[in-house]
Amino acid sequence: MPAMAGTLYLGTSGFGYDEWRHGVFYPEGLPASRMLSYYATLFRSVEINYTFRKFPSQKVLTSWLQQTPEGFRFTLKANQRITHVRRLRDVAGEVRAFMSEAAVLGDRLGPVLFQCPPTVEYDDALLTAFADGLPPGIPAVMEFRHPSWRAAWPFLAERQIARCVADTDDAAAGEDELVWQPFGYLRLRRAAYSDSELGVWAGRIQAALDADGDVYCYFKHEDSAAGPRMARRLEQLMAGERDSRK
Repeated sequence: MPAMAGTLYLGTSGFGYDEWRHGVFYPEGLPASRMLSYYATLFRSVEINYTFRKFPSQKVLTSWLQQTPEGFRFTLKANQRITHVRRLRDVAGEVRAFMSEAAVLGDRLGPVLFQCPPTVEYDDALLTAFADGLPPGIPAVMEFRHPSWRAAWPFLAERQIARCVADTDDAAAGEDELVWQPFGYLRLRRAAYSDSELGVWAGRIQAALDADGDVYCYFKHEDSAAGPRMARRLEQLMAGERDSRK
């Protein structure tokens, strides 16, 4: 039997942008209430940044469920109270409350991204207490933005907590930063990617999938809808990558 490959959950950070309407990405005439269902015909996942500021109502979450097919995944960015106000300290109750709200999404719920502010520096005791307070089974992802957190990488691997790999115009993700266990989590944030740059990512992602790892990959939204275009292009290059291996 052939080895099972992992799944790529590809998409963009957010979907509900007015700048993407009127034929830019969404077809002319598509009502705002149908944007997600159209998006979900093209992509398998979306990263929701809205939850960083405010949690959507149960009614909104239920409508998201109804607009997406089986196998679609929502990544939620943890609320700013957890990461920016309390800065990961004594947040077990807040994380539980966040997860109980998110439970409406059922099996469409993907990872939860804890994005720390750049001013939070590595703190072993803080991270241990935070990890100890995570609900069992939560697919947590940490995005640390202070370089001192490199010291936490072995701990995250041991606890099966994913690490976000961000690739930006200011700081390209180095080969030594890549990690694919317990799953890969990529935020490809440059304003533009050439085909050769996307080709490099296609090769890296395909290798992870071939090794039976799942990968979540999100492009940054741009006013011009560059994000979904680059995501579609990455998908095309990955199909070519697979075909060339047959």
